[in-house]
Amino acid sequence: MYTEKVMDHFMHPRNVGEIENASGVGTVGNAKCGDIMRIYLDIDENQVVRDAKFKTFGCGAAIATSSMATEMIIGKTIQEALEVTNKAVMEALGGLPPVKVHCSLLAEQAVHAALWDYAQKNGITIEGLKPPVNDVDELDEDEE
Repeated sequence: MYTEKVMDHFMHPRNVGEIENASGVGTVGNAKCGDIMRIYLDIDENQVVRDAKFKTFGCGAAIATSSMATEMIIGKTIQEALEVTNKAVMEALGGLPPVKVHCSLLAEQAVHAALWDYAQKNGITIEGLKPPVNDVDELDEDEE
């Protein structure tokens, strides 16, 4: 059902925890399944993600996508981090069962919410960044 990579990120998640005084924090959930994902970002003066941590309440796929998403954005500029999509997270994990695709969407949206928080705190606009959603079920089908 799950790929070896999904199982590895579930059993040995990377970047678990919180960042004190984070540059940006984003929290999203999915009311249907009860998953909640919070991503913390530490962004340096050059707008590069120096560190990313997560806390996720959810299934193995939610934990694995959180872990992979944080791995994918560390060292990236905020613009590059914004471009990490749920599809990219799924591909990096070697795929997810169709019923678990929403977990990768949670990861993408939690990163976006954390970037939004960073932009708000710093009075900047990040090109292409939309206001975050609280629940991924609020997204249109074509955004998934």
